[in-house]
Parts: sequence; structure tokens; C-alpha cells
Amino acid sequence: MIPLERSTVARLESFGERFEILVDPDKAALVRQGQAVDIEDVVAALNVFSNTSKATRAPDEALLKVFHTTDFETIARRIIDKGEIHLTSEQRKRMIEDKRRQVVHFIARHAVNPQTGHPHPPHRIEMAMEEARVNIDPFKHLDEQVKETVKALRPILPIRFEELRLAIRIPADYAAKAYGDIAAGCTMEKDEWQKDGSWVCVVRIPAGIQIDFYDLINKVSKGEGQVKILNQVY
Repeated sequence: MIPLERSTVARLESFGERFEILVDPDKAALVRQGQAVDIEDVVAALNVFSNTSKATRAPDEALLKVFHTTDFETIARRIIDKGEIHLTSEQRKRMIEDKRRQVVHFIARHAVNPQTGHPHPPHRIEMAMEEARVNIDPFKHLDEQVKETVKALRPILPIRFEELRLAIRIPADYAAKAYGDIAAGCTMEKDEWQKDGSWVCVVRIPAGIQIDFYDLINKVSKGEGQVKILNQVY
């Protein structure tokens, strides 16, 4: 469980009853986004309260009336998913800034300017988000937040999500060591070891990381790797 001083209140009101638990706001956000998180790593106490400031526990009758169970984990997840998580101004500011950085990084990595074929620099994305007055919700899943952000940016910033399909060949001297680094940086479609010990594969990468990925190929193959663009995937 988390220290009490790191916790904030998650509250759900239903059928005239109020239920509160003490949670870590960052980990509660992960739960709300559907990630697998042990509930004991999220809460400061294994109790459901009707009033946390007075340490008044919610009666079993109220829990059964609203949740049809007294199981703490079931109730806690329902409160986190459906209730309101109270944040201090400092917590909200930090979580919004973190989520904003994640959104900017995702767009810079996965999207390109269709007019040039190059990714937008992160600072340009940030400026466009300010101009579009994008609202960042710290509790929304990244995919959902990116989708809403891109919709708001399109009238301001030409943007298209694009992947590249690449064929790669790594000479035998570097193939074994290169395999792990390359596989970790892409989506592997197929690969094959050749009779001469070389390794060939077909992969997909976000268009925004093309230059970085080429640098990786050059690094792991001492400049002897071969890369060919097969096609673009929109």
C-alpha cells in the first residue's frame, strides 16, 4: 500500500450514499485506463469510507445496496472507474504536464507532415496544441487523448499517421547481436536466417522515427546493413 501522505480521495456518490477511498492519483489513472495494476499498490488503506476526513467507514448495508458486494477490490475499482478523483492543484498540474509530454512524443514519433513527408518537431506540435487550446485530461488513456488532440490540430497543422515497411539485411558478422536491438525498435512482419549467416527481415516502423532507425541499423551493423523502403502504410 502507498503512504498516506501520497494519497488523495477518490469519491463516488450513488443512491444517496457517499463512498471514498484513499488512492495514489498516478496509479489510479492507470487503473482507469485499463492497465493491470494490483489494487493494493494503488490505495493507502483497505477500507471504504463514507467520510475519509473523519475516518468514518461505509456500512456494509450501504455497500451491498450500491455495489451488491462488500469485496474491497471490486468496490475500489468501481470507485476509481466511475467516481471523481480529487487532486491538489500541484498534482493536477504535474499529471497534465506528464500526459501532454506523452501526447507530443507520440505524435512526433508516429505522424508526419504529408506536405514534406517529415515528422513535425515536438516544439511545433506543442505550439499548435496551445493555438488549438487542446484540453489534456490526465485520466484519459493516451490513445484516446492523442485521437482528440490530432482532431483539434488538423485545421492548424497538416498531419498524417504513417508507417514505413522496410526490408533489412544484416551481414553474418553482426546479425546475432543486431537481432535484439532491431526487433525492439520495430514491428517485425517476418524474418529469416540465410545460409551465409546473414539475417533478413521485413519490418514496420512509425515514419517519424525513420532517421533514428537508420542510425540504429548503421550502429549495429558497423554501416554494412542494407535497408530498402518497400512501401508506406497509412
